Amino acid sequence: MLGLVVSVSMQSPVDDASFGNVNLASSDTLNILPSCELRERETCSDKFLDTMAPHPVVQAIIDLSAGAIGGAACVFSGQPLDTAKVKMQTFPTLYRGFIHCVVSTYKQVGLRGLYQGTTPALMANIAENSVLFMSYGFCQQVIRFTAGLHSEAVLSDMQKACAGSVASIFSSLVLCPTELVKCRLQAMYEMEASGRIAKSQNTVWSVVKSIMRNEGPLGFFQGLTTTIAREVPGYFCFFGAYELCRTAFADYLKCDKDDIGVAPIVFSGGFGGACLWLVVYPMDCVKSRIQVMSMMGKQAGFLKTFMTIARSEGVRALYSGLTPTMVRTFPANGALFLGYEASRKLMMKQFDS
Repeated sequence: MLGLVVSVSMQSPVDDASFGNVNLASSDTLNILPSCELRERETCSDKFLDTMAPHPVVQAIIDLSAGAIGGAACVFSGQPLDTAKVKMQTFPTLYRGFIHCVVSTYKQVGLRGLYQGTTPALMANIAENSVLFMSYGFCQQVIRFTAGLHSEAVLSDMQKACAGSVASIFSSLVLCPTELVKCRLQAMYEMEASGRIAKSQNTVWSVVKSIMRNEGPLGFFQGLTTTIAREVPGYFCFFGAYELCRTAFADYLKCDKDDIGVAPIVFSGGFGGACLWLVVYPMDCVKSRIQVMSMMGKQAGFLKTFMTIARSEGVRALYSGLTPTMVRTFPANGALFLGYEASRKLMMKQFDS
């Protein structure tokens, strides 16, 4: 260090001048390089924050909360059409079609009749979608592990479809009891009018008490086998079609899948819902029939009920109520995924900050 100072002090004026120029140039370079390096470090840091996954417990809470918000949005946007679907599934010969069912219900019970079962539907959808999306995130990690992928690796659309299919098994366990109460409330007027059951209070609590008194706790799981048989293939199609549709929009718009915008997300959710119902609708019809008719006593299982409907009422009866379901699927499932994606993105941003 001392030798360097001495050698610089002994240089000629010309050398000093050129050294000064070099110093000036070096100084400029040094002033530029740190700022470039700083920007690069900031960019790298931002990328790290964007890709850094939260703690598994935090991630599970985010997925659960986002699923609950999406489930609530789904109910509020499609409940009247769901009521029409259940009525037509349970009493296929009573209504000429979707419009006749809606108009008849409005004339008989009023607007309240179309929103019959909203409370259990809200409970069912919030519970189902909370568990579904929380399990969906967990099942994605299981698929990464079994495929030997890194914990942050991006899964293919088909791998995500498989994760959704497995996750639906867990959501079925919370969906079945709440959907049982909802279906019974929705078909209560027709059951009483046909004389199959005595008139009673049409409230959530009265239905819950009736199930507990007549069937015990296991009575809440009437139709569980059918629910799982519906959900597993249904949610493979649901998540698969949703992710494929989002990928197509991202390729067309030349952007990331998370940045495709509101309208493409709503359409993708509706498309996923349409694929789900087209595949599993007959099973859903059998499930509704089992859950409603079990009010009169012990009801036959899935296969026997399926064969009875097909033989006595024809295959067409298994698709009764499909029209309101398909009309409902775009606003309801579009709202479901929009609520889920928007709230999840917001919560992830809060975590990153």
